[in-house]
Amino acid sequence: MTAPARGYGAVVRMSQFWSLMEGEFGAGYAHTLARHHVLEALGGRTVNEALDAGLPPRQVWHAICDAMDVPESRRLGEDTTMDVPRSVTDSIGE
Repeated sequence: MTAPARGYGAVVRMSQFWSLMEGEFGAGYAHTLARHHVLEALGGRTVNEALDAGLPPRQVWHAICDAMDVPESRRLGEDTTMDVPRSVTDSIGE
């Protein structure tokens, strides 16, 4: 088994896998990509075939990221930090 990517947790669960796929590729295209794009890194299988064969979602995610040139900065998903209104941040120091 390969070591996890920098800063990446030990496990990608299926729900997280699909959230990452949809976040990166869009809800419609993520599922099309998973059904049709054959990846050599997955033994000549599609994403769906690899997952059905029992490959860990993390391994599949890294393979699709490598194949589609997803930058390291986006491999953990979209930044979900929240913009806090200045009025709120100003009142914190009071």
